[in-house]
Amino acid sequence: MGKTGRPDKGVYYRATRQKEYILSKLRERGLRITNQRRLIIDCILENEFSCCKEIYCQVSKMDSSIGIATVYRMVNTLEEIGAINRKSMYHVCFEEEPAIVHSCMVRFDDRTQLNLNAEEWNRIVKVGLETCGYLDNRNVELVELRECNDGVAAAI
Repeated sequence: MGKTGRPDKGVYYRATRQKEYILSKLRERGLRITNQRRLIIDCILENEFSCCKEIYCQVSKMDSSIGIATVYRMVNTLEEIGAINRKSMYHVCFEEEPAIVHSCMVRFDDRTQLNLNAEEWNRIVKVGLETCGYLDNRNVELVELRECNDGVAAAI
């Protein structure tokens, strides 16, 4: 809230940008932007939740036609595009400039680089783990870079 007791314009602007970014990622996947999807996104942007059931309870108060399965599917889709993280208590995790969020940069030997968003990075890690036989009917929950003994993050 701002000094006037009304929502801070910066917070409103950031939430609007986050929502537009999420909607554009959903459109890229070929999904229709339904009123139910908009309502779930708005609810997640405006509140903090610790589980899908809390999201469902909130959105079902606003639209009783939304079922818990719809909420779970939407939350899974938002996770897949990198918009939310269950470990972050179900709130949108895009930072200041969502249109240019990159989770990974790959530099090639010709000094060119490739910036990957969370969705692309997750897909590449999953395919790599599947190809090498590491998944064994499991799903990746977290990929974490750790510092090596020399204080430098692991690099190829």
